[in-house]
Amino acid sequence: MKMSKQIFGWMMYDFANSAFTTIIVSVVYSVYFMNQVVGGEPGFAEMLWGRAIGISMTLVALTAPILGAVADYSRSKKKFLFINCYLTVIFTALLYFVGPGDISKGMIFFIVANFGFNSANVFYDAFLPEISTREHMGKVSGFGWALGYLGGLLSLFISLFLIQYDVRYVFPMISVHFFIFSLFTFFWLREVRRPSKRTNYLKVATMRVASSIKHLKDYPQLLKFMLSYFVYNDGITTVIAFASIYGITRFGMNTRDMLIYFVIAQFTSILGSVVFGWLTDRKGVQLSLSISILIWIGVVIWAFFCNSALEYYFVGLAAGIAIGSSQANSRTMLSMLTPRAREAEFFGFYTLTGRLSAIIGPILYGWIAHKTGEIRYSILSLMFFFIIGFVVLQFVNPQKGISDALQNRKHIS
Repeated sequence: MKMSKQIFGWMMYDFANSAFTTIIVSVVYSVYFMNQVVGGEPGFAEMLWGRAIGISMTLVALTAPILGAVADYSRSKKKFLFINCYLTVIFTALLYFVGPGDISKGMIFFIVANFGFNSANVFYDAFLPEISTREHMGKVSGFGWALGYLGGLLSLFISLFLIQYDVRYVFPMISVHFFIFSLFTFFWLREVRRPSKRTNYLKVATMRVASSIKHLKDYPQLLKFMLSYFVYNDGITTVIAFASIYGITRFGMNTRDMLIYFVIAQFTSILGSVVFGWLTDRKGVQLSLSISILIWIGVVIWAFFCNSALEYYFVGLAAGIAIGSSQANSRTMLSMLTPRAREAEFFGFYTLTGRLSAIIGPILYGWIAHKTGEIRYSILSLMFFFIIGFVVLQFVNPQKGISDALQNRKHIS
């Protein structure tokens, strides 16, 4: 695989945006929102955080397929990526102005930022089959995730320094990180320009989405994968949203402890991305992804029985391997099964699937924590998502899916 400026520019968006997932969703803002913005009875803050995640994901799910189709038809994936990226940058910086008791403001600013972040990923992920061959998608996707974890590592170290003064300084810092490193993407990533007539893009996009839904039966392997992804991704999203809250609530850890926790986990995430990217190219994406989900099942069981903060650090190491490998492999699987020329549209459906599933897990997790007052039962509920997702994945035939995507291009031309 030749590392071109185009590929490296694409990868740098992973480096830029991982700071948002790591610091805002997983570690600092989630804890700040729960402890300092909301407070109150056990489980109430977790319930509100789960709802904020659920609302933002619902908005993405409703808009992703149409916007993806518009981006494909108007040849403007990069433009949509730019708009949503900087929507995230702006509202992440605005989190600085969320103080104790500002529950509505804290939820709204986060919902908009998380909406922009996840919407941007529709168009970013859709570039993968455009910049890489099918033979090297596993490596490119894996290296992208690995570079992303390096970006997350940088943001973690800076956050460790800033929380000594005021935790709110972290939020504009993440915004600046996102802005600076995304510039590599917007300068170096080039979109393939195909002839396109000026027309009512929204109308045409709506018609194309309807056409794609009608012909989804021609892609049975893609449908089975999306069903599997719908289920297991719910577990992954919930872990990301509640990992720090679980450590703080269950073991009395603080924000600094959780920053160190995620610093350590970044190293195994990088390892998981690279090693499983290699495994995907050698042994196939289905086997690689299946192993990742089995690791997730082990992580959930271990977290439930975990008895100390020290042991929870080791759980984090295992979770790092699982998250690095499963997310990269999911992106690779979809790229392999997606018909060409409508990458953004089908990544829009992929995002619809992922975000719809991400509505259920966090809300369920927060509801269980609120009703029982025991967060251990919340983490145990994730077993359902990983086990069902693993079983459905075994019925996917990637080679048949690739063949379907090539043979059915007439439906999307």
